[in-house]
Amino acid sequence: MTKFAACFLLVFGELAFGGMLSLAVPPFFKIERGFFKSSSGVYVGAGIVTMIGLAMLATRAAHPGTPGTFALWIAAALWLVFSIAGAIYVVTLWTGAGALRARAYTATLAAGLAAVIATVMLLKPADFGALAAVLYAATAATSALMLGLVSCAMMFGHWYLIDPNLPVEYLRSLVRMLAIALGADLAALLAVLGLFAIAGGAPHAAVTALFDTHSMLLVARLVLGPIATLVLTWMTWQTLKVPQTMAATGLLYIAVMAAIVGEMLGRFILFRTAVPL
Repeated sequence: MTKFAACFLLVFGELAFGGMLSLAVPPFFKIERGFFKSSSGVYVGAGIVTMIGLAMLATRAAHPGTPGTFALWIAAALWLVFSIAGAIYVVTLWTGAGALRARAYTATLAAGLAAVIATVMLLKPADFGALAAVLYAATAATSALMLGLVSCAMMFGHWYLIDPNLPVEYLRSLVRMLAIALGADLAALLAVLGLFAIAGGAPHAAVTALFDTHSMLLVARLVLGPIATLVLTWMTWQTLKVPQTMAATGLLYIAVMAAIVGEMLGRFILFRTAVPL
């Protein structure tokens, strides 16, 4: 049960880190701070949810002194650091403390990356080896970037209702980065399948079990996740050529749902087979 819950808490953590990282794309000094206040508050909230969830799993563990429980506490502590640094960043948005804001933002990103990696490593079997550890970290990082960019782009699209005179290029830059992140995410997923398939031992057995017993789940994960989101991103890009920011925002709403469905399916595959998709 701990592993099942941790798989899905990882999605919240990836959203938190990826979202904060995505806030670096829109030009800070050319946009009203309200966007950064509301958006960063959402991402810090996702980090707090992840921290509380992991801490609850640690306190309810059957064997509190085991290494697995200690790793849960480490991950929860890293999410606590992320949340504190993120909260400081949010507070500085109401002040002129630019130096503190920059340091808090940097600390948030550093803690977030460490926390995402620590969380995904909770789910890696001990016999998977160093290559699998790299692939676990890579897929978690690309998933985080993708979730952050698609959610940030969707929320930024609403800002054109508040400031209709914002250049469309600001939203285009987010959509462009989202397309790159989706390509990287899809490449990471295919790399996991390929490298696990040619590897020996437990990783090979895991990917074999995936193809033998969960092939339709794998197809759904790829089609409903990165592939559907890529199509919606292309449609958004074409819509912004009109330009029509509200229609693009509506498409990004659907892209967010497709991305989340894909990530949830990926975490279910991770739970059932230990293949980090």
